[in-house]
Amino acid sequence: MKRHTTSHLLSSLSVLALATLPASAFAQAEDTGSTGGLSEIVVTAQKKAESIQSVPISIAAVGGEQLTAMNVTTLQALQGSVPNVQIDNFANTPNNAVFTIRGIGVIEPDPYAGNTVSIVVDGVPQFFSMGALLDTYDTGRVEILRGPQGTLFGANTTGGVVNVVTNQPTGDFGGYVRGTYGNWKRFDVNASIEAPLVKDVVSVKVAGIHTQRDGWVTNVWNGEDMGRKNVDAVRGQLYITPSPDLKITLQGEYVAARNGAPIVVNGGLPGEANYVPEGTFWNGAVLPMYRSPCAVAGRPCKAPDKYFSGNNEVPDQSDMTTKFFIGTIQYDNTPLGDITAITGYKRFTLFEYTDQDGTAKTNNATRRRTRGWQFSQELRSAFSAGDSFNAVAGLFYLKTHYNHYQMYHLDFALPGLIQYNVQDQGTESFSAFLQSYTQITDALKFSAGIRYTHDSIDARATLDTGLGSQPLTSAQWDKFDVTFPGSLDVGGKKSWGNVGWKLGLDYETGRNQLIYASWARGFKSGGYTGRIGVAADGDTPYNPEKVDTFEVGLKADFLDRRLRTNFAAFYTNYRDMQVAQIYFDPATNVQGNRILNAAKSEIKGFELEVQAVPVDGFTLRGSLAYLDTKYKSFLYFDPVAAKFIDLKGYALQNAPKWASTLGANFTHAFADDSSIVADVSWMYTGQKFYTAVVNTPRSSVQPTYYVDALLTYYGPEKRYSIGLWGKNLFDKRYISTVYDSPGYMGIVGYAPPRQFGVSAGYNF
Repeated sequence: MKRHTTSHLLSSLSVLALATLPASAFAQAEDTGSTGGLSEIVVTAQKKAESIQSVPISIAAVGGEQLTAMNVTTLQALQGSVPNVQIDNFANTPNNAVFTIRGIGVIEPDPYAGNTVSIVVDGVPQFFSMGALLDTYDTGRVEILRGPQGTLFGANTTGGVVNVVTNQPTGDFGGYVRGTYGNWKRFDVNASIEAPLVKDVVSVKVAGIHTQRDGWVTNVWNGEDMGRKNVDAVRGQLYITPSPDLKITLQGEYVAARNGAPIVVNGGLPGEANYVPEGTFWNGAVLPMYRSPCAVAGRPCKAPDKYFSGNNEVPDQSDMTTKFFIGTIQYDNTPLGDITAITGYKRFTLFEYTDQDGTAKTNNATRRRTRGWQFSQELRSAFSAGDSFNAVAGLFYLKTHYNHYQMYHLDFALPGLIQYNVQDQGTESFSAFLQSYTQITDALKFSAGIRYTHDSIDARATLDTGLGSQPLTSAQWDKFDVTFPGSLDVGGKKSWGNVGWKLGLDYETGRNQLIYASWARGFKSGGYTGRIGVAADGDTPYNPEKVDTFEVGLKADFLDRRLRTNFAAFYTNYRDMQVAQIYFDPATNVQGNRILNAAKSEIKGFELEVQAVPVDGFTLRGSLAYLDTKYKSFLYFDPVAAKFIDLKGYALQNAPKWASTLGANFTHAFADDSSIVADVSWMYTGQKFYTAVVNTPRSSVQPTYYVDALLTYYGPEKRYSIGLWGKNLFDKRYISTVYDSPGYMGIVGYAPPRQFGVSAGYNF
């Protein structure tokens, strides 16, 4: 092999990337100097503000301006735009975030399963996945950190971190108001205003949003739409700066979501418990039963041209109320370094009904309520010793509790059959951490981090089964006419301790050119199954899982920052991987739920992201992501087939092998300082398996291809704007989620159809 200089190698990779690549729509932050070149993006991935190009980890960032232009109101709208990142929900629990990064993600909707990707809002980790598909109003940026981030962000970040930073007060008067109108009767209005109360000392800011739209699924029972959305949110912030070195921010948020009930699409097959034949009418339905999207046995499900489901049993209701408080104190230049203290408290209530068979037939339905709260406190110091060493050290404490019930009507098994499950669980976590950076030479830097975590859990779950005549809406919904013997009462207390670490080297090969290598160990706590069907599901805790990720990468700007190429390759050794198993036994009409520990699995892949500015005002972008995931050792007992299956070599769930994006942005400035911006994105996500351990054909989700675009006019100094936007312009119809439960049915969710509209805004 011929020898090349490092800069020649980087240049060659960049040219190759432009020739073969696609890329995600990255946010562009403030420009720091290069005329006509790419802007610098400032992130806080390492608990300090720094250029994304100098952070030696694989990270993507989407800025507030991009979120606003594309009319993104939740994090889920970013699905497909970031390499090796899947942002979904479970079909019958749309309030639950399912983030999967590099094949590691949420495995179960109820809170007992925890998270492997941490969603962090203004420094506060969100323990509950319920409500974590955040409403992204007045957002500064969203940072997505790929790979274990346990040193700085704690346990349960084996997959990565989604770091959401809201727009913070500045101390100056200003604000904006924006409105959107679109198809599906979408109407949004959001606004923000900040006003100083005492100049340079106290300022107050208030921001809020109202967003609503109709649903795009038709109910065959009454012909009405399903999946409507109606959300109101308001955030207040008080910014206090008694001295240049002391900054205090107090913020509180209230969110009221009053949405339609979760939608279940029946993907049943003849002979299964919840199968309903196409063309039949039930309970006075105005439309016939739709064709099952999974009608062909042994083949993947396929979305129809028009979306149908059914709800005849329960109110069209999914209500979630959230109260969230954050107190941040930043005290710089103390004898102990720059001190940061972040206090977080969140409380929520989720109450919803679901017609679980998705038809006009009375088969099965649920009423669910979850009440949860979390309290967290972080105290850290950023300090240095001379010019060559700096570090961040701190302590973190988290305490949570939730109470959840589910009343489950199983009329398909026996008319009047009811299961009543209650979960009551508390967790407590304490950790101490240190992340250090040592400048060995002017170009070479060594980083080392360590974190000790102690987690404890106190869990209890009960299950009563019997017969009842009262509907789910009755005040006596939790009473039985006849209670069967054999009620379950399981759970226990358990603690785990863990030491995680990260070691890394990065080397600057030239101006704005960095190569790096790292080894990170991540950890996710164990726990107890809460949604139980048989005693064994909740009596024995499942064990923690650990990952070791080895990563190498490069970040490089060329041609006076007109070309940017970022590349990361990784290998992950996954041990005691937690896998959710949901099974249905037709002989006993019992649904079981448990979390298993797969012995070993491995993940390897890469992310390649490129941006280029060939001429002023014209930006090209592209990305390519590859994942190879498989179990190395997993002898799995299939309760339906009643036999063991060796899953060695099987792919992990929600891990498409290939994903890519292409995009172009054109900006033209006029003489009066006004401008027009045109942007188009193409996104591809490969086939993947979803929530079926054995990767059956029905659990397969097809490849997706999306095209989004916008055209926006900005007045002088961006004082006002008006724009057109569209998502999924070619109106592709796709399955988004599917859970294969042989003998029961396939539970299917549909991806959004085409959305488009007009938006206008005014800044003051």
